[in-house]
Amino acid sequence: MSTAPSSRFHSPNAGNVATVTVVGIAFLVTWIGYLAERKAGDTPTFSGVALGVATALGIIYLILLLNGYALLRPLAGRHVIIVTLGLLTLLLLFIEFLLSGANGIWLISMPLIAMAATDLPRGPRMLVYAAATAGVVLPGYMHYGSWEYSFFITLTFVTAFVFVIAFVRLTKAAELAQTRAEHLAAELADANRRLGDFAVQAEELATMQERNRLAREIHDNLGHYLTVANVQIKAAQALLMSDPARANASLDKAAQSTQDGLAAVRQSVSSLRDSPLGRRTLPEAIAQLVTDTQASGLVAELHIQGQSYALDPRADLTLYRAAQEALTNTRKHSHASRVDLTLDYSREDYITLIVRDNGIGSVEKDQPVGFGLLGLQERARQLGGQLITATAPGNGYCLTVELPTHHPNSAPGEDI
Repeated sequence: MSTAPSSRFHSPNAGNVATVTVVGIAFLVTWIGYLAERKAGDTPTFSGVALGVATALGIIYLILLLNGYALLRPLAGRHVIIVTLGLLTLLLLFIEFLLSGANGIWLISMPLIAMAATDLPRGPRMLVYAAATAGVVLPGYMHYGSWEYSFFITLTFVTAFVFVIAFVRLTKAAELAQTRAEHLAAELADANRRLGDFAVQAEELATMQERNRLAREIHDNLGHYLTVANVQIKAAQALLMSDPARANASLDKAAQSTQDGLAAVRQSVSSLRDSPLGRRTLPEAIAQLVTDTQASGLVAELHIQGQSYALDPRADLTLYRAAQEALTNTRKHSHASRVDLTLDYSREDYITLIVRDNGIGSVEKDQPVGFGLLGLQERARQLGGQLITATAPGNGYCLTVELPTHHPNSAPGEDI
């Protein structure tokens, strides 16, 4: 059962105007009939005292109809609806029995029926309906002593009763529909606002991811060619006086490396998602990196284990960048004389790239340092793999990348 009164009776509105109008008309018609009978010299169907008492009770009845919940809540608490409608029902019956024989007084039951239809559960509501019907039928029979007359009055009452119930139900359904529509509109507005926030966040995230991707591309691509050019220029400087021919050859290689770097930059600008492997397989692309490294004077060899097979383009690119970064770091930092690359296809579920040099090594770190290695680590994690580094003073440096050959996050043909 509802413990809160209907909002229809909290403030003046169309329902309250209708309530005052119906109750006022019922008593006005009753007073006109009474005065007409007195003026005609007929004996009124009820006394003037009864009419006066009924009118006073009618005022109380109207006040309770309009504001009974607020007035009785301090006394009735959570039972205010039952108490208010119970008092209204008793007042209704008392008024109708006092004015038995008055043809229009039954109209005052219509607002009570409307309140019961909206504010009471089924059981108590039916009791109010039964009491209102009894308040029409029994006084009529007691006054006229005729069931036929009572039946006629009852038909009139039932017609109005059904109309009021239907009207109230339709109104209530419309109010509920409007409330739901308002709630849905508010939820939709909130959802649109949150969707806008998510769109901004998604755009910012996409921008950040693209920025990181471009930074990795610039570092892995252009950095490689610039490192090769730098090594060749230094070699040329060292040989310039003692062996001009070799110095010129190194300068030619440096020039070629810068041209290749410029071509790679143009290619990245024109199509950022094009793979640097081109039409080559992964072993062929890494073999070219090894050849470039050998040209700098460093002994480099590529070892293939197992039978090579096609990989996700993202895996191809990640392994290629790992080989490129490892070879670049070897030339720049390791002071090594030899570097070996192993591309292991022997496992069905994982492919492994190992790059090991015989350089000076360093104190081993738990996490790779430098932007290039961090970028490789991001690439490997995105594909469900891992990057492992191992080094120690005097024992060289080893970089290992393991990638699954099949993983749920892989999207064929997508670059990272």
